Amino acid sequence: MNGYDLTGRTALVTGGARGLGAGMAAALGRAGAAVAVADRDAEAGKATAEALVADGVRAEFVALDVTEDAQWEAAVAAVVASFGGLDVVVNNAGVEISGLVVDLDPADVRTMLEINVLGTALGVKHAFRAMRPGGAAGQGGSVVNIASVAATIPFPGIAGYSATKSGVDRLTRVAALESGKLGYGVRVNCVYPGLVATEMGLRLAADMQTLGLWPSPEAAVADVIGLTPLGRLGEVADMADAVVFLASDAARFITGAGLPVDGGMGM
Repeated sequence: MNGYDLTGRTALVTGGARGLGAGMAAALGRAGAAVAVADRDAEAGKATAEALVADGVRAEFVALDVTEDAQWEAAVAAVVASFGGLDVVVNNAGVEISGLVVDLDPADVRTMLEINVLGTALGVKHAFRAMRPGGAAGQGGSVVNIASVAATIPFPGIAGYSATKSGVDRLTRVAALESGKLGYGVRVNCVYPGLVATEMGLRLAADMQTLGLWPSPEAAVADVIGLTPLGRLGEVADMADAVVFLASDAARFITGAGLPVDGGMGM
């Protein structure tokens, strides 16, 4: 067995219906894991799970609003009952709402805090409860939180988003320390994705023009590429492969780490 083989393991991916989450779910499935596609969009989530099944992956959709503690408890219980365990939780669900600091909308910031920070924190909580000794799964495992390059560099128009993704970074490190000290057997790491041309990424580029920061979305993207030593935007597969690595035994001695997958933009 190579270090990236996840055969016999079960993964839950939040925000798994589309974009980065769907790509991460597919990559985990290709590595051999059974996959629970967790999302609050049932139609899109079921379609993603069905596509995975058609590709030979054992996969199911599970309804989940990551901001609701009771829904996390129910979702994890359902996954353990259906698949016989839980080994990997990928806290990918997130939202980005652009805006200048001078025009900050408290409602927008609260939304990002609820989904990006609270949603991730609840994911770690319920992963720990299931994976630790005596938990419903009880075999340890890996949690991978999705932060952003926005947690490592200043970028205009996304102060609230940057703050929440910085929070994900700090949460990751504290959770890793607690897991180690309490003997949970759960590694906790995060990934800092660079800009990817998903629906969210393209909307961000368009927002930069709307806010008057760049003359066009294309100009904003060109400047991001100019700040990236590898000279291109990220791709879904770049982020998904990093998640598989951190979930796998190849990363067995890695915890409390933040892995930049940004082409060097954040260095």
